[in-house]
Amino acid sequence: MSKETNPFNNFYRGKRVLVTGHTGFKGSWLTLWLLQLGSDVAGISEDLPSKPCNFEVLDLEARMQHHVGDIRDLDRVMQVFDDFQPHLVFHLAAQAIVRRSYDDPKLTFDTNIGGTVNVLECIRSHDCVEAAVIITSDKCYRNTEWVWGYRENDPLGGNDPYSASKGCAEIVINSYCESYFKEKNRPRIASTRAGNVIGGGDWAEDRIVPDCVRAWSEGEEVVVRNPRATRPWQHVLEPLSGYLWLGVLLEQKEVTTGEAFNFGPKTEVIQPVEALVLAFRKSWDKARWKMGDENSGKKESRFLKLCCDKALSLLKWEAILSFDETIKFTALWYRHFYENREDMFDFSTQQIRRYCALANVEGMQWCHE
Repeated sequence: MSKETNPFNNFYRGKRVLVTGHTGFKGSWLTLWLLQLGSDVAGISEDLPSKPCNFEVLDLEARMQHHVGDIRDLDRVMQVFDDFQPHLVFHLAAQAIVRRSYDDPKLTFDTNIGGTVNVLECIRSHDCVEAAVIITSDKCYRNTEWVWGYRENDPLGGNDPYSASKGCAEIVINSYCESYFKEKNRPRIASTRAGNVIGGGDWAEDRIVPDCVRAWSEGEEVVVRNPRATRPWQHVLEPLSGYLWLGVLLEQKEVTTGEAFNFGPKTEVIQPVEALVLAFRKSWDKARWKMGDENSGKKESRFLKLCCDKALSLLKWEAILSFDETIKFTALWYRHFYENREDMFDFSTQQIRRYCALANVEGMQWCHE
């Protein structure tokens, strides 16, 4: 990476790491980071989630083992495990859009619950796996929109199909951990909860930053549905650093199987949608926006906050970027893409190095010698 930092103490060098959902926004950034860390990376994903797609923009298929397959298909997932024999697994494959979950609840439940069961079944039957990090969502909590952050032992739930599916996935993970992974020499499993991740390379539908980018790159006005909704925004590299560090500590038996961890931003980064749009448009000439219809019948929560004290206490992890830094990292990526459309692999790699350098300055344990 750089002479100043040694992310994750070279733990991932030479490791075989499987990423489900590797063509997605978070999955493609995680794959890129693992490649920079010297891992042998394989991924399974059903399709490319958007056009453009960060996976294609970074030309990751040429740099890893790319497997096409539906996470709901146990035989296909099992075949990838059989062929690759992974040491570590990061499970990100999901139907991740709240509003889409209203339109296709069965797909959402089958993917987010059944897909998680399939991955856990494969881990259970493969002795090669040393540790696995199962990524769910901050929306797995039964959200009463109170002002303090949700802790890992707060009630799970969700009124919309997406949130309910993630709460159910957490119950599934706990059941497998208690039933199959508590014995000595079994793989160590943990779940993670993070949400409202932003950063370059996201073109998913019904997300505020991609909506802005799509509209502004065409000189159009973006429609903002819920400008007063408050979210724990964080740059994609923030939770990914937590996932990667958790993978290290699980394999080294410093974290107990079955634990769940929140990964969220600093308090000052928890801002309304309107504040995000206003900050983001400072980096975009002639950016325009207007309020849309909040009464679509597809209800989304107005306030959601995580308490990340457990990650700080047990993992010595915390987010490092300010709100302005989070917006700057994101805006710079998109500006580079739309103005140059070249060398996005190198540019994205430089952003990872820059983030590691900032983490080193902040004294984060995961990037020290």
